[in-house]
Amino acid sequence: MLAIIRIALAPLRTVAAMTALSLVVPASAATHDAQLSGEVLSVPPGGVVRWPSPGTTLCRMAGLVFEAVESTCYYPIDVLHKPGMISLTRQNADGQKETARVRIEPRNYGKEEIELPDIPQAHPSLEDQKRNQREQAVLGKIFLAKERPRQFSLPIGKPASPLPKGNAFGVDRVFNGKPAPQPHMGSDYPVSVGSPVVAAADGTVVLAEDLFYPGQAVIIDHGHGLMSMYFHLSEIKAQAGQSIKKGTPIGLVGSTGRATGPHLFFALRWHNSRIDPQWLLNDPTRMPTVAKRPDDKVARR
Repeated sequence: MLAIIRIALAPLRTVAAMTALSLVVPASAATHDAQLSGEVLSVPPGGVVRWPSPGTTLCRMAGLVFEAVESTCYYPIDVLHKPGMISLTRQNADGQKETARVRIEPRNYGKEEIELPDIPQAHPSLEDQKRNQREQAVLGKIFLAKERPRQFSLPIGKPASPLPKGNAFGVDRVFNGKPAPQPHMGSDYPVSVGSPVVAAADGTVVLAEDLFYPGQAVIIDHGHGLMSMYFHLSEIKAQAGQSIKKGTPIGLVGSTGRATGPHLFFALRWHNSRIDPQWLLNDPTRMPTVAKRPDDKVARR
């Protein structure tokens, strides 16, 4: 069945200056106001589409097949997903399927000019570059590992308390005049140095060590393909292989790695799609949602 869609609410996008930098805000943030019935649901790269329907067991998107979360399909859209139409499918226990089509918007998160201080990350040596390549290979294996059973519910918990509004997700960064090879894959939160950082949900710590660019880093696997990342810590209070509960301290806010000042970098990957953390930190009903109307037509809510 082809989906006729309506939108829920606008994604929360704010920019908060944390360090001395020049930020260009997108001229047209990807807001989702109510539209007339029949229009196609539009979602920004880095967003999540939600499709609740009683009895849903399986979800499909772009060759991926994964289990529903409490009869709801959540489709994470990678921040580098190309603009255009994609098909989403949900299936119930009887094998009945429905399909909806959504439009992925062009990526338009803006640009940051950042002047790094005199740190190794500003002018990496050949050995630094080799170290980073080794670390990226390790991270690649972590992100592509077999998915564990789900250990979280939505929304997930805040990684710090209080948690200020995050900023800079998806922006194109230029460090000391040199463009970064990829956009910023997480959000920066201006949390005070030394503040406790806690696990956003139950899970297993899959990495807890010092990395060249992320600095002191912790990565937690929450199952169902969801991983959370906490970078630039001043101290790590977790160990790889450790089973951890939501709210457990895992480190302290710092400015290690490629950072211009103390802050918490928090990022999420879901089914290996890099998404804006705000989608899972807030009420999931605020996501762009495919839902059924009383007349049983697939619509956007």
